Amino acid sequence: MFFSIIIPLYNRPQEILELLETLVIQTYTQFEVIIIEDGSKLDAREIADQFKNRLDLHYYFKENGGQGFARNYGFERAKGDYFIIFDSDCLIPEDYLEIVCNYLYEHPLDAFGGPDAAHKSFTPLQKAISYAMTSPFTTGGIRGNKKHLGQFHPRSFNMGVSRKVYETVGGFKLTRLGEDIEYSIRIHNAGFKIGLIPNAKVYHKRRTSLSQFYKQLHFFGRARINIYKHFPSELKPVHFFPAIFTVGFAILILLNLFGCKLAYLGNAILGFYFSLLFLHSFYINKSFKIAILSIAAAFIQLTAYGLGFIQDFVKRVVFKK
Repeated sequence: MFFSIIIPLYNRPQEILELLETLVIQTYTQFEVIIIEDGSKLDAREIADQFKNRLDLHYYFKENGGQGFARNYGFERAKGDYFIIFDSDCLIPEDYLEIVCNYLYEHPLDAFGGPDAAHKSFTPLQKAISYAMTSPFTTGGIRGNKKHLGQFHPRSFNMGVSRKVYETVGGFKLTRLGEDIEYSIRIHNAGFKIGLIPNAKVYHKRRTSLSQFYKQLHFFGRARINIYKHFPSELKPVHFFPAIFTVGFAILILLNLFGCKLAYLGNAILGFYFSLLFLHSFYINKSFKIAILSIAAAFIQLTAYGLGFIQDFVKRVVFKK
């Protein structure tokens, strides 16, 4: 089984250096690496050249078109039986490809995804953000765990598709705003089998500041409405939770400002929720600092996603712009 690892890249040479270092030490070696530099001003050509004798590596530079279309560019040039997509800010465990290969032989899948986790080298903030994006007490809990709601949709930071899927369904139709979910839905609708490989995890750095994290999650909220515009049935009640939380928090602020007694109940519920996040994060990370930061990260995750969701719901669904 031969894999083509496809990595779109935009102005992140340091990230690709760290990612390639983790691919060099893979225990399963039947793979190639395709880097698509998507119109970067700060390119990684010199870094890619450093790995030409260590990996079966192919580096391409194209005009900027967005990550979805950059992946398509890689698909067109890939030789593998499976195409595996990573984000450039991921680190890959040395046994990742071995795990995927063994799983696919025992449980054949046409497309697959895996979970993400925090690496021991991550900063406390990166670990807190990772917690927020994977915790069962936030919406992150449905994105890559063994138990999930509804159909499993692989995410593009850790996603694989067979050559047959690509030849039948094609590549990404969207370049951003939920392009991976839209692609997964089309794969499902074409009758292919998609599944989670529970142990095929990657270490996903995500964002290095809370402000960057806010922008990313606001974008994710908008992306959910973009998916709805293409597939209305894919908007589920769970997707409204961040928006409900955001509106509820705004109401709670007003109740406190006006001294309403109902605010006491709201404060108690919010305090209980934040305590639950703190205790769970502390149990997982064994760090008081990370547990405190996890509360902030989870709050930003919910409100940023909620505001992005509300913004585009009003604009594109209510006013149909």
